[in-house]
Amino acid sequence: MVVSRVMSTQRGTLLSSARFISSRRIFSTSTSSLRELPPLSEFVSSFTTRHIEEPVTTMPTEVHTDITTTIPIAAADSGHRRLKRSEFPLPVLFDSTQAALSRKQLPKRTGTIAFKRGMMSVFDENGMRIPVTILQIDRAQVTYIKTIDQHGYFAVQVGAGARHAKNVTKPMLGHFSKAGVAPKKIVAEFRVRDESGLLPISHEITVQHFKEGQFVDIWARSKGKGFSGVMKRHGFSGLPASHGVSVSHRSAGSTGQSQDPGRVLKGKKMAGRMGGDNVTVQNSKVVKIYPEFGLVLVKGPVPGPKYAAVSIQDALKKSDVE
Repeated sequence: MVVSRVMSTQRGTLLSSARFISSRRIFSTSTSSLRELPPLSEFVSSFTTRHIEEPVTTMPTEVHTDITTTIPIAAADSGHRRLKRSEFPLPVLFDSTQAALSRKQLPKRTGTIAFKRGMMSVFDENGMRIPVTILQIDRAQVTYIKTIDQHGYFAVQVGAGARHAKNVTKPMLGHFSKAGVAPKKIVAEFRVRDESGLLPISHEITVQHFKEGQFVDIWARSKGKGFSGVMKRHGFSGLPASHGVSVSHRSAGSTGQSQDPGRVLKGKKMAGRMGGDNVTVQNSKVVKIYPEFGLVLVKGPVPGPKYAAVSIQDALKKSDVE
């Protein structure tokens, strides 16, 4: 940028000098005045040589930041060299497994397993209608605990529901027998922040583990829709009803390209199996609790079909009570 600015200045000076010389030659009547001026070619060559030989301003070799870190910048000359790693005294990130676990956000308390029973509506004290999902906590007990010394992290394994012994494998029967609990229908693991979140084995988790007004995170497997087209799966508009379109009104249209790249790119939205994915709903509010029936009413929808098992735990991004 500095060199281009100097050259533009030189060009403007040359043009003004040429106009001055031309005017002197036209309006001067004496021959002696023309002899005093040098030829135009010599004047231009001397001026260009004189300005090109001047030193060019370059970038500074160091830039100091407010983090007490010096980052060297190479000068804009022919002697540019690659910077060594030792000349980059930047802080090193903690990339170990233990550091990653320490940065992970985890709740203080364990969660539990609940079963989805359907949806209904309730009304608050102002008469506002609130859609809620009914979750039932059925015989949820702690079947195992994990510690950082033995497993590398803290976690609580919870089992819920009931299953006949003949429908349970022998390894799981031994696992439940060791914990002193009846065979469970489903088992899930909940990570906790530290040792204070661990519960004793065979401890029963009831609906009173949560309280009204609290926010929770719920995750489960969504409903499986089977093989679906692009209009249902991705919300495509489909093809026009006429103008040459026949039979394929609900298709996706062209999915490839011409010669470049000449193939269908990965991740292209196309028809395929829809649903059956792990879905998490964050910050769902607990509207009502019925301890005598083991029911928890949470605001809004919950992934999964009716009677599906869902995991519910304290919310990470909101306070306990609104």
